[in-house]
Amino acid sequence: MPDFPRMIAPVDHIEPVPRRIRAMLGGRVVLDTTRAVYLWEWPYYPQYYIPIGDVDPSVLVDEQRPHKLSRGTARSLGLQVDDISRPAAGRVYTDDSLEGLSGMVRFEWDKLDAWFEEDEEVFVHPRNPYVRVDALRSTRPVRVELDGTVLAESTAPVMVFETGLPTRYYLNRTEIDFEYLRPTNTVTACPYKGRTTGYWSVEVGGTTHPDLAWSYDFPTRSLLPIAGLVGFYNEKVDIHLDGRLLERPVTHFFPSSDRTEARLTR
Repeated sequence: MPDFPRMIAPVDHIEPVPRRIRAMLGGRVVLDTTRAVYLWEWPYYPQYYIPIGDVDPSVLVDEQRPHKLSRGTARSLGLQVDDISRPAAGRVYTDDSLEGLSGMVRFEWDKLDAWFEEDEEVFVHPRNPYVRVDALRSTRPVRVELDGTVLAESTAPVMVFETGLPTRYYLNRTEIDFEYLRPTNTVTACPYKGRTTGYWSVEVGGTTHPDLAWSYDFPTRSLLPIAGLVGFYNEKVDIHLDGRLLERPVTHFFPSSDRTEARLTR
């Protein structure tokens, strides 16, 4: 059993979204709604389903391709804004669909240029309303090692507690031994933390371990305590907390980073 809270929403769970949701393509707002719903296609986070009436009809391309899906029949939709074409951008559900989905559109996240909850951009996927993310200062000693080499040691970590994930430990840069860290061009984004500004591989004993550490210089407002600090993947390093070696957690989302993150091209 993991030593962190697990997700609680079952697959196909539906709830109203109390936030205004907008998305942009080619510099143009193509959907604007206060009537979206969350649908959990899997337990870890939901997707937005948007009323078709709240999507700009001038950008929709009916691709005349119905599909029989697990949640009902849906027609494939493309998006067209000036010379920008995004085929198979989404699907609109018909009357024989799961209750509450008729007339709702589910867009592929990456087919839009940007998504907003109210006036704040959201990355990767919708924020799960059942997920809590807390960044707490601590004086518990933390030591990070790899193959017996100490990479970092701190008595002033910031601990990030996120539902469904192991605790992450963020350390001051003055507490990191950068002799072993090699900067990379990797960038990831997270709905809860924002977009990373630094990634490092670790070179120990002639072996390079790719993208084990990262930093957010400009995190979201609720995660400001981690600004400029460096975190390491618990799954790939040895972390000692209060002098005790922690068991490496097993997650289903490594190496594509945290459950909530997605890799971007810099």
